[in-house]
Formats: sequence, structure tokens, C-alpha cells
Amino acid sequence: MIPGKKTVVVVEDDIRLQEHLIKMLDMPEDITCLCAVSSAEEALEKIPAYRPDVVLMDINLPGISGIDCIRELKKRQPRLEVVMLTAYDVDDNIFRALKEGASGFLLKTSTPDDIYNAIRDVYSGGAPFSSHIARKVAHYFRAEKDIEDENEKLTPREKDVLRLLASGYIYKEVADQLDITMETVRTYVKRICIKLHVRSKVEAIIKYRS
Repeated sequence: MIPGKKTVVVVEDDIRLQEHLIKMLDMPEDITCLCAVSSAEEALEKIPAYRPDVVLMDINLPGISGIDCIRELKKRQPRLEVVMLTAYDVDDNIFRALKEGASGFLLKTSTPDDIYNAIRDVYSGGAPFSSHIARKVAHYFRAEKDIEDENEKLTPREKDVLRLLASGYIYKEVADQLDITMETVRTYVKRICIKLHVRSKVEAIIKYRS
């Protein structure tokens, strides 16, 4: 942990893109890149040692895939936030990555500001997605349950979490109120963000109140 900084590790086998991301991530005052690696095998070795706040993970890596890498990293560091990077918006990969614990999904063509904001959003408990991918996720949930009122897409427990957050409770207080862990609260918040098609906890609360 670096005081005042959101720490990031990049996992990307394209060396040009990797070098670009390293330079780009050291530009904002509140973000810093701890290191970059080129494979899942190297990521599994270095990320537990560096313990970053956020990992930017290429989904298509040589050898072990980015999706399989998430599964292993989450076993070792359950609270690690992982944002997937992809050149393609393949539906199966999106939902496989989310199932394994990914917190967000960005196209590699995303602007620097999109990537900075995604890191800030996921650090704050949000679920950042490129707009095109977010539409696919939203369409998935609409197909699963065609309900007009977006809040009705939420489960009763997700509604409880959102109601408490909207009342000003912090994560620990929500966990205490509902007798669950803070990690479970974070998981609910990510699901809420995905279902309500928003990027962060704050936007979810705004949408809940409107």
C-alpha cells in the first residue's frame, strides 16, 4: 500500500501496450503502477507479493488464460479487484470472467480517462464497464428477467444492501446490520452496479433514490 495512491499491476503480453499502460498509469496523482508482467504464470508469482489494489488483466494470455488467472488470484487474495482488458467483446468471456471474480471489463481501445476512472470506480466498490460491454451485460439481465422497474431486478438482499448504503451506512455497518462479511457486501455492490447499469456505488444510490 502506498499512502494516497491506488496501486495497480498490469498483466499484458503485448509489450507495446504494456509499456503504454505503465507510462499512462503513473500520470495521475492518485494512481501508480507497481509493475507489469507478461503472463498469468508471472502474475501468480508477483501479484500476491506486491498486493496491489487493482489488477488490469488481459483476458487472452499465452499459457494460463486471464480468466483462469483470476480464479487462482482470488483464492490467495479474495479482496483483490480485477478489471479485464480485451480487444473483443465476446459474451462468453465476459460472463466467465465475472463468474470467476472480475470486477469490471474494458476494451483495450478505452481512453486513458476511461481507465483512470475504472480504477477509481472499482477501488470504491463499483463495477466499471466499457459502454459497449455494459450494454451486453444489461441485455443479459433483461433477457433473464424482463421487468420494467430496474430496482425490481435486485434480489431482496441486494435491496437491503442498497437501502442501507443510501441511508448513509458504510460497508462495515452494512455488514454488521445484515450479519454478513464486508467482502459479501462488496460482492453485492458489484452485482447491484451491474444490474442497474451504473459504474459506482454512488451512481447506484442516486438511481435508487430517483
